[in-house]
This record gives sequence, structure tokens and C-alpha cells, in this order.
Amino acid sequence: VGRGPLAGPVVASAVILPQDHDIIGLNDSKKLSPKKRLVLYNEIMDKSTSIGLGLESIYTIDKVNIRNATFIAMKKAIQNLDIKPDRLLIDGVDVPKLNVPYEGVVKGDTKIESIMAASIIAKVVRDRIMIDYSVIYPEYGFEKHKGYGTKMHMEALRKNMATPIHRKSFNPVSKYLPTFKWLRKNNKLRWMAQKLSAMYLLEDGYSIDSIAVMLDNNLLVDIIGLKNRLKIFVFVNLVNDSSYDKNLHSVITNDARIKNNILKYFASNNINITQPWRVDIIDVDLYSKISKFEYFGGILSSK
Repeated sequence: VGRGPLAGPVVASAVILPQDHDIIGLNDSKKLSPKKRLVLYNEIMDKSTSIGLGLESIYTIDKVNIRNATFIAMKKAIQNLDIKPDRLLIDGVDVPKLNVPYEGVVKGDTKIESIMAASIIAKVVRDRIMIDYSVIYPEYGFEKHKGYGTKMHMEALRKNMATPIHRKSFNPVSKYLPTFKWLRKNNKLRWMAQKLSAMYLLEDGYSIDSIAVMLDNNLLVDIIGLKNRLKIFVFVNLVNDSSYDKNLHSVITNDARIKNNILKYFASNNINITQPWRVDIIDVDLYSKISKFEYFGGILSSK
């Protein structure tokens, strides 16, 4: 799932169903409503004999092309099955070479129940990934189009340029790659630092709640997230940027102000005031060829 979008990973799934399963309503994932798809997803997860997932990143897609990245994801999905299958039925005829007997089935996701189940698993998993990305990139509407080239997506791309989750090898994404000069000219350096930092945290197991939140008139929290039931308030320090240094100075030198504003944030968002929290700082160097990060946890905490 996800060969055609301009952004996000490609996801493959392999599913082994019991011969006597009682899952009703299986179909091509694209023909199901999101609500029905989720119901079936939960049922498949609960009743399948084995499920394997394979995911390939934007980096792999750009490096080896979408076809080969899809093949890699498919092989990973098969390898991640708990049970080695005797035979594989695969959707379509363009399939990778495998060391297990296999058959490509034209429109298999409308004919074979195990393929239908696999398409549902892959679709739900990928959609959830894109919804997570939409919190980091709210300007693009990923939660709606999941990275496909809709009118809304194209307008956002033209206005904001491509993000780190866009497939740079795809047209027209390749026409909208932001340069450092463009970021600076359009006052987007902090914006990009926030996005990259949130991606860094997401890959480290954090869930991201929101980006660029004003706790009061002069105090901007770059990222609010959650990890291990701990609410994390992250301030991003863009190396060599004085505006960041000023913001961080207010954090480090005014504990009472921070604590008071965090409690106000909890109250306005219906979060129990006993919720454990922590204030962290992440240094981001955008001036290097490859962005560098240094994380400082526990600058301030509820303990």
C-alpha cells in the first residue's frame, strides 16, 4: 500500500488466515469505509494465524525507486510471519522473486481473502503513520489525503515546499525542494527545525501531540509530546540563532513561569494536573550537510 503517494512510506503485509475463520466482510481495503476497515483490521489482528508487516522509508524509495522499495517491503512482510508459508498468493503480477513458491493474482485483493486481509492491515497501518505525520505537518493535510497528489496537497506543496517525508524522486516534488536560502528568505528556519526535531522524536518512540504551542504571549513551546506516559515539553535550539537563545533563556531562568503555564495548559486541555511532565531542549544544527541533533532531557520536571 502506498505506491502512488507523493509522501510517506510504502507498507506491505502478509496474512495467514485460518481455513475456518469467521471474519465477515473482507474486501479490497480501498472499497471499505474507514470505519469498516478499522473493524476488520481489529478482527484480522485478533483472528489471524500470523501477520507480517514490511515498511520501507522515503529514503529507500528515493534510493532504489518505488517498485524495488515495494518489493523489499513485501519480502520483509513475508520474513516477519511467525510461520513460514508453504505457498504465497500475491496481489498483481509484478512481484519479486521469492524463495517460497508463489503465484501472482490479478486483482487478488478482490478475489483472495488472505490478500484482502493483508491489504486492510497495510492500509490501516500506513494511514495511521500519515495521521501521525499530519500533527507535525498540519499545513499539508496528510490526515485527509494520506500523501496522494490531491488539489489540497499540491497547493500546500507549492506554498510550503517539500517536507522531509516527501519523495524527492517523484514529480512534481522534485520541483519543490526547499533550499536553505528559501527557508531563510521565507522565515522558515524555525519552522523546519521544529519539523525535523519532531521527526527525530517520533523515530525515538515519542508520540507528537502538537507543534508550536504558545503557553503565554511570549513563551513558545516548539513540540509537545508523550513518552512512557510522561508529557514532554520540548524547546528547540537552532544553533547560531539568537531568537532561540532568548526563548531558551526564559525557560531556564524562570521555573515558576514554566510550571504555571504547564498547569494552565493541562487545565485548558482537560488533562489531570497530576500528569507527570518534563521540559527538554533539543539542539538542531541545520547548517551541516546532514542535520544534527543533540538532546537534553529533564531541564525541568514535575518531580
